[in-house]
Amino acid sequence: MLNTSVNQYLRDHIRTVQDWPAPGVQFRDITPLLQDAKVFRVLIDAFVHRYMDPDLRPDVVAGLDARGFILGAVIAYELGVGFVPIRKKGKLPFTTVEETYELEYGSATVELHTDAVKPGHQVLLIDDLIATGGTMMAGKKLLEKLGATVMEGAAIVDLPELGGSAKLRQDGLALFTLVNFAGH
Repeated sequence: MLNTSVNQYLRDHIRTVQDWPAPGVQFRDITPLLQDAKVFRVLIDAFVHRYMDPDLRPDVVAGLDARGFILGAVIAYELGVGFVPIRKKGKLPFTTVEETYELEYGSATVELHTDAVKPGHQVLLIDDLIATGGTMMAGKKLLEKLGATVMEGAAIVDLPELGGSAKLRQDGLALFTLVNFAGH
């Protein structure tokens, strides 16, 4: 990694799977980032070093189902803050709030425990990838229903041509991503 930027190093370890889950789709697979201990450390450190800054340090990290759990839990641990999961509907056992969002074909619903955050909490919302932005926007709305502020949305990959990151920014959400892929 000596003469390579962190962003390029991570990009080099993301696998592109052609025609999955449908013909014409280039799926950006982040699992190789997790499988190699050195690469995983570089990935986590890229986020942790950013959010150790006192001006960007969250009170809690919220991770979106399911790959956001992997990143969010480790980042929260490294920052010494709590972690809360935002799950697909029907997966949380306690009282929840829910938010439904549109998918390309149909809709989906995510939930959050009503005691997951407190009013005034500054929350880092994290997922693996931003495509259309629907999941991250739903997570943001859930956290805001409970009185928290989403200080920033973070992801490994942004697919800017799908419009999600632009839509999220237009709605006032600051974003931090490590790798952009043109096309989808």
